[in-house]
Amino acid sequence: MRAVWTVCRRECSAYFASPIAYIVIVIFLLVVGWFFFSTFFLLNQASLRAFFRMLPVVFAFVVPAVTMRQFAEEFHSGSCEILLTLPVRIPEIVLGKFLAGTIFVAALLVPTLAYPWLVAALGDLDPGPVIGGYLGALLLGAAFAAVGLFASALTKNQIVAFLTGSAICFGLCLVDQMAFFLPEAAARPLAYLAADVHFENIARGLIDTRDVLYFASLGFLALYGTVLVLEEKHG
Repeated sequence: MRAVWTVCRRECSAYFASPIAYIVIVIFLLVVGWFFFSTFFLLNQASLRAFFRMLPVVFAFVVPAVTMRQFAEEFHSGSCEILLTLPVRIPEIVLGKFLAGTIFVAALLVPTLAYPWLVAALGDLDPGPVIGGYLGALLLGAAFAAVGLFASALTKNQIVAFLTGSAICFGLCLVDQMAFFLPEAAARPLAYLAADVHFENIARGLIDTRDVLYFASLGFLALYGTVLVLEEKHG
C-alpha cells in the first residue's frame, strides 16, 4: 500500500499545482451554483433537489476533465516509461491515480456544503437526503473517476481522453431514457445500467446495497480495464 499512497500523493500534488484544476473547480461551482440558486431565488424554494438532480450530468463532463491527463499526459511526455521502471506494479499505479482522482472529486464537493447550511438556516432541512446525496455524489464521482482513468489509458491525447470519458459517463446517465423506447423485457436490464437512477435512489436517503454495488462494480470494471490496457501496452 505504500506504493499506492506514493502515487496518490504524487498525483494530488500534480492536480493542485496545475491551473487546469482550479479552472475545473470554478466551472463546477458556477454550474452547480446556478442550479441551486435558480431554485433558491427564482422559484423561492429552499431545496437541494435541483443541485442533486443535475449532479450526474455535470459530473459526466467535469470528472473526465479532471482525469484526462492522468495517463494521456504521461504517455505524451514519456514519463510513464520512467514510472513503470520503478519498483511499483501497474495495479498499484492505477489504484494510486484512482484515489487521487477521488480525493479531487471530494474536494470539488467541499465548497458545496454551504448549500445545505444555507437551506437549514432559511428553511426546513431533512438531513437524510442530504447525507444520502453527498454519499451518492462520492460514489458517483469515484466511479466516473475510474471511467475517466480508463479513457486516459487508451490514448496519448488528453482531449480524446476527455471526449471518450465524457461520452461513456454521459451515456450512463442517458441509458434509462433509451430504455423507455424498448420492450419492458429489454428495458429493465438496460435501465439498471443507468448511473443517474442509482444516484437518485441514494440521494433520496435510501441506501440500498444494489445501488452501492452498482457503483462499486462500475469502478472495478473500469479500473480492471485500465490495468489490462496498460499491461497490453507495456507488458
